[in-house]
Amino acid sequence: MGAIIEVKYFNTFLLKKTASEVRGPSWNGSFGIPSTIGGYPVLEDVEPTDNWFIEESRIRGGYNNTSVDFGVKAYLVEDEPKATIRSNSMIYSGVFNSRTGINNTNVFSVGEDISKSVDPANGSIQKLYAEDTALTIFQESKVSRTPIDKDVIYSAEGGGSLTSSNKVMGDIIPYSGNYGISNNPESFAVYGYRKYFSDKNNNAILRLSQDGLTEISANGMLSFFRDELSNLDAASGNGKITGGWDIHNKQYITSLQPYGSTDDPTSYNTLSFDEQVLGWPSFFTYNPDQVFSLKNNMYSLKDGVLWVHYSEGQKRARFYNADTQTTSITFIFNQQPSLSKNFQTVNYEGSNGWQVNSFISDPTGEDLLDGGFNSSNDEINKVLSYYEGAYDNYGNQFGIDPVLYAPINRSGFDRKENKYFANLINSSTPNSGEIIFGSTMSGIKGYFATVTISTDTTTDIGGAKELFAVSTNYVASSY
Repeated sequence: MGAIIEVKYFNTFLLKKTASEVRGPSWNGSFGIPSTIGGYPVLEDVEPTDNWFIEESRIRGGYNNTSVDFGVKAYLVEDEPKATIRSNSMIYSGVFNSRTGINNTNVFSVGEDISKSVDPANGSIQKLYAEDTALTIFQESKVSRTPIDKDVIYSAEGGGSLTSSNKVMGDIIPYSGNYGISNNPESFAVYGYRKYFSDKNNNAILRLSQDGLTEISANGMLSFFRDELSNLDAASGNGKITGGWDIHNKQYITSLQPYGSTDDPTSYNTLSFDEQVLGWPSFFTYNPDQVFSLKNNMYSLKDGVLWVHYSEGQKRARFYNADTQTTSITFIFNQQPSLSKNFQTVNYEGSNGWQVNSFISDPTGEDLLDGGFNSSNDEINKVLSYYEGAYDNYGNQFGIDPVLYAPINRSGFDRKENKYFANLINSSTPNSGEIIFGSTMSGIKGYFATVTISTDTTTDIGGAKELFAVSTNYVASSY
């Protein structure tokens, strides 16, 4: 249904030059307007001097024509104005009144106290975030807050209360802790009353909430962020720390991208923080330029292209039209840590299509005759998935027809009562002093074992695969 909207005024017009020759308009095309509805056609032989337009305050551009209202103009009262750069100060303009239409956002009255400064010892202001009646100020080495249109009065007991005031910005109150946002405002993300950001100078990822500043990188990832943030910068430039909120999983996403990093997942680290587990559950194989959420969808930007995540009907573990990646989970079997064990089997509950890439024990030491020390680990060959490990009596592997050939055998995972299980065959290099060693020995010796399980490359590629639990059977080692 069409509508007529009355336009009160224009304050500018764009006038284009047109030629009077047979070829028609000289303007080389009208972007976004097809020629069939009035747009200028694209001409290949147009001279650059024929292409020009002017901005005019008169509809016809005549000398004596009446001009439209120019609107509010910015003005200065200084005779010799000079620019002043203050990296630790803020300034505010006049207000915009939506009821009267008066717009004074471009008015900065030098006769009033319209500036506010923070401690320059804490570095420059990197980011401002307004929330309700408070303004959060992120400096390189400090985070502070100031009330907006309110003032703070402290009682004799030391408590603070807000009162009405004609001040635009009140007293600046710093948060406890010598943390800031360094030079990475791109790491900032907010959800509800929680704000997340990085402090590269302190090798920390932080959360600002109602209880103040919390170093969430210390939740099981202290050494990781210490090393990765320290190595983020290179001699030839600065790295980037992209942050955003994943509304789908309710997680904070941060991507540590060193200077010169590529699309190779080994050159960057993208991971998530979950408030429910107070930890970092996942690494991802994508390096976004920006991450944000809108309503109930998560988006990211990469090379100027907008991508939506968790889209139904799309292949999983596939980002930015790249080849489908496998999904892997690394964990540790460490029950009874003081007991030397012999791990014999591995089993899992979940979907078909999982394989064990590695099952490695803790290092075992051996004293050498020359006074040295030799360290080794017990490990296994890959445990194939249910389909990839299938074969018949003739040696035909995955893809055999159980009707035409002999019954299927399994060299990897087998299934019983909807649970997948497999034996562990030791493939490690034999060490001196072992009575039974190498591929003839079943099981992995050690106090604990580090296990990596992933999806295979043939079973429902890009489909949904669930993993509920992984377990192992072990006995006390005789070593």
